[in-house]
Amino acid sequence: MATAWAREDLDSLASRGLKRFLEPLDSPQGPLVRLGGETLVNFSSNDYLGLAASPSARAAAIAALESYGVGSGASRLVVGDSTVHQRLEARLAAFERSEAALLFNSGYAANVGTLQALVGPEDAVFSDALNHASLIDGCRLSRARTVVYPHADVEALDRALSSTPARRRLVVTDTVFSMDGDHAPLREIVGVCRAHGTALLVDEAHATGVLGSRGAGLCEELGLEGAVDVRMGTLSKAFGGLGAYICASRPVVELVLNRARPLVFSTALPAALCAAAEAAVDIVEHDDALRARLWRNIRRFSQGLRSLGFAAEPRSAIFPVILGEPGLAISAARALRSRGLLVKAIRPPTVPEGTSRLRFCLSAAHTEGHVDLALEGLRSLRL
Repeated sequence: MATAWAREDLDSLASRGLKRFLEPLDSPQGPLVRLGGETLVNFSSNDYLGLAASPSARAAAIAALESYGVGSGASRLVVGDSTVHQRLEARLAAFERSEAALLFNSGYAANVGTLQALVGPEDAVFSDALNHASLIDGCRLSRARTVVYPHADVEALDRALSSTPARRRLVVTDTVFSMDGDHAPLREIVGVCRAHGTALLVDEAHATGVLGSRGAGLCEELGLEGAVDVRMGTLSKAFGGLGAYICASRPVVELVLNRARPLVFSTALPAALCAAAEAAVDIVEHDDALRARLWRNIRRFSQGLRSLGFAAEPRSAIFPVILGEPGLAISAARALRSRGLLVKAIRPPTVPEGTSRLRFCLSAAHTEGHVDLALEGLRSLRL
């Protein structure tokens, strides 16, 4: 019976241009990848600083692998914790200039688990309309009343907070939105939260490593580290590895440790991945040249997009080229691949209906030649 259901739903997805499929790489992650026997310039990766194949991170992982083995064996609250996990959390807290940090196996797990831990049925959560799916699902699974405010609309958020009583109230927002690359009006959101006595959780996944003088995200760039109750960062994007973390006061971290179901009931990250992440944090914090190279590429691509008639601002490493319908995005992605460019088509439900797009992600590992090749590919599409 389930097979019949699956076939019916898959046929529906295919008819609307929304069916997905896997494409395995034959190479490490990087600016050039091997896919289906072709070498392609990769503009679909979140490896913003090119650290996924970092020699120092690999060396740290290999050393930890020799000492601690492959798996961690249990959840951290049973016997899966190690001195490597503890050391990474201390390093992340120092990097974020926070009192404490707590590791999760993914950004998705961090957002869902933290929201479940902090709020419940008597509470209210206020969520930006374009927040990442992990925040949306965290709101739903927390069973708190969820109020969705229009994207980046601080006045609407203010009105919602004024008219929504609850035992506890929490505002949640991405700082850099993953599909559009724009910033949350964070300074204004902090002001509204303070005025209403409301807690604030921010997702810095696409800002960590990219924004701020040390790469600690939009909160650091705006000097708001101490004004945000909980910051989530990921180890799987600019840090080039796997996992995620929250930074908060020690009582908040201890509460989440005790209540977050994705943490309590998941086997811990392997120590080797934690060691690799610690090495990557050192690179991100101290190697300004990588971030400078990334921003040169961001500015070059932004300027090139504007010369082609697209609206583009150098705000982050993410650039959407919105085409509208799924079929148009798929056709454009295929045409770019024929020119040696890997740019994936992004379609609903990842983005709203009518906004299917090409999503370009820039990296410090891209050369100027790679960036210019992408612009030439877009020019050839005559969009």
